[in-house]
This record gives sequence, structure tokens and C-alpha cells, in this order.
Amino acid sequence: MTSDLSYELVGERFVLRPKGVWAIDQAANLDRSLQKAAGDQESRARRLEIDLSDLETLDTAGAFLLVRLEKAWRESGRDVTYVGAEDGRETLIERVRVALKDGESLPHPKKSNVFADVGQTVLSIIADARRIVTMLGSVILEILHVILHPGSARFYAIITQMEMIGLRAVPIVVLMSFIIGAILAQQSAFQLRYFGAEVFSVDLLGILALREISLLLTAIMVAGRSGSAITAELGSMQMREEIDALRVMGMDPVNVLILPRILALLIVLPLLSFIAALATLAGGMMMLWLYSGITPDAFIARLHDAVDMTSLLAGLYKSPFMALIIGLIACTEGMAVGGSAESLGRRTTASVVKAIFMVIVVDGLFAVFYAAIGF
Repeated sequence: MTSDLSYELVGERFVLRPKGVWAIDQAANLDRSLQKAAGDQESRARRLEIDLSDLETLDTAGAFLLVRLEKAWRESGRDVTYVGAEDGRETLIERVRVALKDGESLPHPKKSNVFADVGQTVLSIIADARRIVTMLGSVILEILHVILHPGSARFYAIITQMEMIGLRAVPIVVLMSFIIGAILAQQSAFQLRYFGAEVFSVDLLGILALREISLLLTAIMVAGRSGSAITAELGSMQMREEIDALRVMGMDPVNVLILPRILALLIVLPLLSFIAALATLAGGMMMLWLYSGITPDAFIARLHDAVDMTSLLAGLYKSPFMALIIGLIACTEGMAVGGSAESLGRRTTASVVKAIFMVIVVDGLFAVFYAAIGF
């Protein structure tokens, strides 16, 4: 089966005669032939006549080529007529024409409006806050239920999550904190060397490590590592309707899935923060020994004078709040996943970004609060 195309200019009428088989396997060649024919005569013709008398086969692809040409001529203000078309082919062409018209009638994106964008952002923040508060209320109610009915507690699930979130994160947290401590010590000593006060880099490192850096970096690491995992796990279960299956079996998803993860975060994040603080100090001590000649004995003695238990507690007090925020955001985003892989990826990304943002915000609020009470 072959396809062909002939055309001629009769006065101001451009006559186009498709021949043979106009099907999808010939679409590329036909498209080139059609564009060449139209380009040769388009400037001189005032009307297009498409003669389908010699056409053997016409499928949707062939009809699309003809309707697209028809559309271009009509948009330039010229008439288009069909000759020799059977009823079935007229119906096919009309359906393709309607389909193209529907596609063109889709609304164009509205121009950006600052006030509309701000309003949508505010509404989105309010919706997120409502969902997180709802999740928090469900968790509190479930904790009260577990206190009143200890047999409903899932200790094995909590221990499993503590291993996944806490124990397996120790190596990366220690390595990251050790390197950060070394960098902070080197930079502090380098800058203070101009004033002959390198020893004060121990004070700077101790305060930063215990009050801010160790906890903040650990919380960010947990949000990126464990928060995303929680969202992905719950989201996958939501996509496979496993959470609905739990409800059908009379089991509360908050008790089975959410509470163990949040309790595990509340337990392990302070421990990870303490380990991170020790690793940060160890990294700084090693760097100051090598870079500034401050021996470990001198480092520990100076650190003892520079910081006290208040500095350590100032950091540890913040960790449960950060753990709760990470857990609530991760679980809320996981439960909001739809039925597509795109939704899962979008929610996982949102979980990490929102958790890290809120961790930094909470750290800033605590800094202001500590400064106000002189802690």
C-alpha cells in the first residue's frame, strides 16, 4: 500500500488530492509532502479544496494532517472545502477537528498576580498548620490511650524505629560532627591568632557545639535521613491502600504507624545530639592540637572553665521539640500522599524542606527565649 499527494493551482483555488493510504505508518512522509505542497502554492491561492475521491484509506493520523492544514488556512482568513468525502471519513475528520478545537480551547495560564500568589501561599500555610495540629491532637490522644491501656503500646515497633532512626544514624552523625568541629576550631584559631588569643577558640567551640551547632546539624541530618524515610514509608502504604486495610481490620494507623515513629524520634534525637556534641568537641580538640599546639589536657581544662552544665542542657532542651516537629511533618506529609508516584516524590521533598525550615525556626525562637530569660 502506497501513499501519494498531488496538487494544482486552478485560478485562485488550490486543489489538493490525497491518494492511496494515509495512515500512521506513512505520517512522517505525508507531513513533509503536505508542507511542501502548501508552501509552494499558499501565497497565490485564496481557497483550499481537498479532494478525497482517490483516497483508499484514512486513519486518525492522516485526518490530523488534513485538519491541521485546514486550520492553518482558516486562521489566515481563507475558505477550505472537502470534495468526494464519504460519510465515514467526514465523521472522522469532524471528530479530529473537534478534538483539536477542544485542545486549543484550554484556558491559558493566568498572568502572575502578586496578591493572588500571596493569598494562595497563606491559605497553603494555614492548611498545612491545620493538618499538623490535627496530627498532633491524634498523637496526644493516642499517648493518653496508651497510658490508660499499657497493653496497647507497641514496644517492639518503638525499639525497631529507634534502631532505624537512631542507632544506624550514629556513624554519619559522628563523622559529620567530628569534621564540623575540626573546621570550626581551625577557622576560630586562624582568626583569633591575629590577636594572640587562640586559646579562646576552645571557648567558642564549646559554646557553639553544646548550645547550637551539634543539635542543629543533627536535627537537619535526621530530618533529611529519617524524616524522608518516614514520609516515603507512609506514602507507599497510602498508595497501596494498606492504611485503609488497617482501618478495615479495626486497627488505628496512629497507634500502629505514627506513634512508634514519633516516640522513637523523641527518644533518640537527644541522644544523637549528645553524641554529636562529643564528636564535635573531639574534632575541635584534635584540630587545635595539630594546628595551634593546644594539648588535650589544656583543651579540657579550658573547656571546663568556659562551659558548664547549663550550656549542655540549653541544647538538649530543644531536641524534643525538634524531634516532635520532624515527626509530625514527616507523618502528615506521608498520610497526604495520593495515588501516584509523582505525589509521593512531591510529598517527600516537601517533608524534608518543611522539617529543616521549621527546625531552624524553632532554634531561632529558642535562642531569643534563652536570651530573654538569661539562660
